[in-house]
Amino acid sequence: MSEAFKSIKQGLTEAIEFAQGQTSGAVVHEFAPLDIKAVRAKVGMTQAEFATTFGISLGTLRHWERGDRKPQGPALVLLNVVAKEPEAVLRALNSA
Repeated sequence: MSEAFKSIKQGLTEAIEFAQGQTSGAVVHEFAPLDIKAVRAKVGMTQAEFATTFGISLGTLRHWERGDRKPQGPALVLLNVVAKEPEAVLRALNSA
């Protein structure tokens, strides 16, 4: 069995166990709700600047700030990193 196959098999086994409620080996990251407007203010950007800089549609950003919608998945992870280490994210984006 190749190493890639073993890795995929292990990942699928862990995913099935997690789905069945066996979470002892799973690492689950949970994030507290964010005040998106406060995060944007912390980096000192307008809505348009923030949306453009972080690859978010302006409409989506406005919905998040109004509370109509909540960021999920990778967007939520990005916003949490921006909230904690905005300079690091901006450096990383500017060096790309």
